[in-house]
Amino acid sequence: MTDPFSNVADAPSAPATRLVPVVPHDTNPLSEVPKALYIGTGGTIVLAGVAGGDATLLNVADGTILPIRARFVRASGTTAQAIVALH
Repeated sequence: MTDPFSNVADAPSAPATRLVPVVPHDTNPLSEVPKALYIGTGGTIVLAGVAGGDATLLNVADGTILPIRARFVRASGTTAQAIVALH
């Protein structure tokens, strides 16, 4: 498969090229800061941004893409499922 964009520099605003399942955890940070998070099954998501600050997002809908560069997705309080980090 050819990729006409292989010589283009990646950027936070560029489309994701890798998908990594997220397992929420209270103390372990994500292994790599994503560009965004995809929420497969909606609910509440508790997270912390890469530059700090915790937030609880309520009533996140199924299929939502959150344009948040998260450092943590906390297990406590998170009811959303099928979360995927978009890199």
